[in-house]
Amino acid sequence: MAVCDVCGNDYDKAFTVTTPDRTGTYDSFECAIHALAPRCTHCKCTIIGHGSEHDGIFYCCAHCAKQAGVRGLDDRV
Repeated sequence: MAVCDVCGNDYDKAFTVTTPDRTGTYDSFECAIHALAPRCTHCKCTIIGHGSEHDGIFYCCAHCAKQAGVRGLDDRV
């Protein structure tokens, strides 16, 4: 069995995710998201969808980007 890097659960169905920066073992998608998903720079929520990016900074939506002073991002065109 493998131990989840986030919660420590020793689980026979754990899986490994490899990104260009790191590799981790997780017992659920919830733990993988907790460990790997970016956070919105403005509101700190976990970005599990596409989100928005400006100059390498991630936002969960255009509204948060606008609140942070970014112009030109829209949720809809």
